[in-house]
Order: sequence, then structure tokens, then C-alpha cells
Amino acid sequence: MTSQSGESGGINTRMIFWACFVALAATAAVFVVRNQVIGEWAAEFNLTETQKGEILGVGLWPFAVTIVLFSLVVDRIGYGHSLLFAFACHVASTVILLMAKGYWWLYVGTLLVSLGNGAAQAVVDPVVASMFTRDKTKWLNVLHASWPAGMVAAGIVGISIADMHWRWRIAMLLLPMVAYAAMVFRRKFPVHERVAAGVSYKEMLKETGGIGMLLVLLMMFGEVGRVLGWHWGLSVGLAVGISVAYTWYTRSLGQPLFLFLLVVMIPLATTELGTDSWITELMRGPMKELGANAAWLLVYTSAIMMILRFCAGPIVKALSPLGLLLASSAIASLGLIALSKSAGVTILLAATLYGVGKTYFWPTMLGIVAEIFPRGGALSLNVTSAVGMMSVGVVGTVFLGLVQDNAIESRLRQDQPGLHAKLVVEKQSVVGAYQAVAPERVKDLPGDQQQIVNDLTVQANKGALATVALLPAAMFLGYLGLVILFRLRGGYRVVQLTKPGDQEGTAPPPAPPRT
Repeated sequence: MTSQSGESGGINTRMIFWACFVALAATAAVFVVRNQVIGEWAAEFNLTETQKGEILGVGLWPFAVTIVLFSLVVDRIGYGHSLLFAFACHVASTVILLMAKGYWWLYVGTLLVSLGNGAAQAVVDPVVASMFTRDKTKWLNVLHASWPAGMVAAGIVGISIADMHWRWRIAMLLLPMVAYAAMVFRRKFPVHERVAAGVSYKEMLKETGGIGMLLVLLMMFGEVGRVLGWHWGLSVGLAVGISVAYTWYTRSLGQPLFLFLLVVMIPLATTELGTDSWITELMRGPMKELGANAAWLLVYTSAIMMILRFCAGPIVKALSPLGLLLASSAIASLGLIALSKSAGVTILLAATLYGVGKTYFWPTMLGIVAEIFPRGGALSLNVTSAVGMMSVGVVGTVFLGLVQDNAIESRLRQDQPGLHAKLVVEKQSVVGAYQAVAPERVKDLPGDQQQIVNDLTVQANKGALATVALLPAAMFLGYLGLVILFRLRGGYRVVQLTKPGDQEGTAPPPAPPRT
């Protein structure tokens, strides 16, 4: 597979786009299937809770690390070769998992698929942004319809063959993996628009800058250090040391607007990804009343996201990317507040509102980065995704956990002071001391008191969603500030790079102002 410069056309472009679509869908299916089978792995191979956590963890942090590392070299080794690496990791992982005989088989197999997922993610966004330079936000939204599409497909298959051995679900993952590899075979990939325009590698690094790289490395080394048992000082030292060297080489702290967008990715990713399992758990009761498997909720909300992302083009044109994010933040915040106050089947309606609100967050943010910072190349796009992915585990889950613990502790103190005295203990976290219910003490309670605690926990978690609604509310204010900023500058404009040899005035004209 070779590369070609410029914007591709015809069947080659279509095949590459749909190959990227299927590759991203495969990564989503991997996440869904792994969550489906982790309990069966634990039962068959006698895994401890710690081992389960380690397997789930190694399915996440190498994903983000690989995105960053491949971003630094993907333009040199080629997008086609990078997808071949992803395919090799995917197939090797599937074979190892199918042959698994114990914990280490599962660990290594999950590690390999995580590396493959990261390599695939590092390719698909820059490739699509380079093929559709005039409609990046639209086509990145269409591309990312593949994520919920993969979740829908994996969810339906998982529910349909739930009674079969877990190896069948793992084997089914080979279908999209082989499909995307076949679709890119002997295809000519475009070079990134940054490379085609003659923007140097060093200029690309300058867009992210030392501060942007520090943010990424603090999360990356923090997570790797947690897994490997490093002292936190070592993780911070490595992040700071590399960032200082990066700043010295590039002579840049980063583009201020890009750094702001990286910070916004933290609440965005937490809102979109961090609350999914929480909301699904809240829906178990209402779904049971309807006589339906709670897993259908994930299929339902993912189908909504898939359809809406396919229809992103006219919406982006009408509202502009920033206007779309502004509206989405408001809808997501209202959806979370509605979820905190809903009961019974009405929770489904509130979940629908929330699902609509979060649909366009991730791909539209990538579209803005690609349209405003094309000089940042693959690195700026993939660093944005990496910050989002890592922040869910490093920052988002800590925040959501504290919100839940505080809500449960407060509800117990108000409604059941006697149980509060028995169950609540002081614990330590990275943010300091806090009070929380000790699960081991709940297990020692009589059955009726355990039920009281469980009911209060569900109610408290529902109420805590109103606190989480502050995240998209804060995003709303941030996007509103950007809308005002761009209006003062004459409107939102897509930055077009000029290719070497083009005379002044022959570069594609900027998009009309949009606010």
C-alpha cells in the first residue's frame, strides 16, 4: 500500500474511507465484547477482582499511548503500513484469546488488541481529514458513526448468542478485522495535507507545544506508573523532563486556542464516555419492568448516535461546528438533569435526550482541531483523542466516583443515621480524604438492611447526575466564549494550507464566515 499526495477521488477514496469506518467499528466492538465476556473469563479461569481490573485496564491505557506514539511517525511509515500493524495486532490478539488457558493469555491478548486499536485510531482521523479538506467536520462525524455502529452490531450479536460459549463472541471480531484489511489491500493512501503543503515536522510539533505535550505525558505516565507501581514522583519527573526537552526543541509552548480545546476534552470525554455504565445501571430496573434486557439500552442509544452522526452535514452547515457543540452541551446538561429527576419508564426519555446531546461532542471537536490547526497534522488530531481517552480513566472516573460516594454518604446521613454510623469510613484518594460506604461492611448487614442501602444508593446516584450536569454546562460556557471570540474575528473560518509552488491567491478560498 503506497501513498499519494493531494485529495483523492473516486473508488480509491471511497474504499479507504469505508475501510477506516470498519476499522473504527472493530475497535468499538472489541470494547463491547470484552465487557460482555469479562465475567465469564473470571468464572472459567478463577480470576480475582484485581486480575479482572488489570485485564480491563490493559485494554485502555496502551490504546492511548499507541495513538500518541504513532502520531509522531505515521506520516513517515505510511498510513497503509500502520493499518497493517493494527490488523496484525488484532488477529494475533484474537488467536491468543481463542486459545487462552489462563490469566496471562487473557492479559497478553488484551494488550495486543489495545495496541491495534490505538494504531487504527491514529490512522483513521488524519486520513479522513486529509481526503475531505473542505468538509472535515462533516466527514469526521460520519466516520465516527462507526463507533456506535460497532457497539450496535456487537451488542445485538452478544445478546443473540449470549447462551453460547464466550469464544464464539471473540471469534466474531475477526469479521470486521478481516474486512478492513481486505478493503485497504493495494490501495493508495493520501499523504496528510500538512505534508502535501510542505509544513515541516518541527512546525507540526509547535502546534501542540510544550504545555500540550505536558498535559498528555502527565496522564500517560500517570496511568503507566499506576499499572507498573511507580512512585508518582517518577511519573511527574518523566513527564516534565520530556516536556522541557520538547519545548526547547520546538521553541513553542503550544497554540493557546488548541491548549484550551485540549482542556475542554476532559469534561467532554467524561460526559460522553464516563457516565455510560452509570446510566445503564440506573436503567436496569425500568428495563426489567418492560421485560427487556438492560443491554438493549446501549444498543438503542448507540443507534441514535449512529443515525444522527450520518446526518451531521446539514446540521454543521446550519449551526457551524462551534454552534453545534454549544447546542449539544445545553441538551446534554438538560438530559442529565432530567435523568436525575425521572422515574420508571420516563428514564428512557431522559436517556434519549442525553444521548442526542452527547452525539456530536467527540467528532465535532476533532473537526474543529482539523479545520483550525491543519499545520498540527496527525499529532494535533490524535493528541486530542488521546487526552480524551486518558482523561476518562485518570480524571473522569475519579470525579464521578467522588460524586457518587458523596451522594450516597449524604443520603445515608439524612435518611439512615444509624446505618451511616455503621457503614461510612474515611478513605484517601489523589484528591485527599473523603467519606464513603465500606462495601465489606454492607455485606455483613442483614438482608433487609442491605436492600435499604441498595435502594438509597440507586436514588443517590440518580440525584448525583444533576451534579455531573455541571460538566456540559461548563463546556457550554467555554464554547460560548469561543463563539464570541470568532465573531469578533469575523466568524469561524476553515484554515486552508497552500501547497508548495502555488502562487499567491491560488489556494482554496476560505469558507464563508460562520458563527
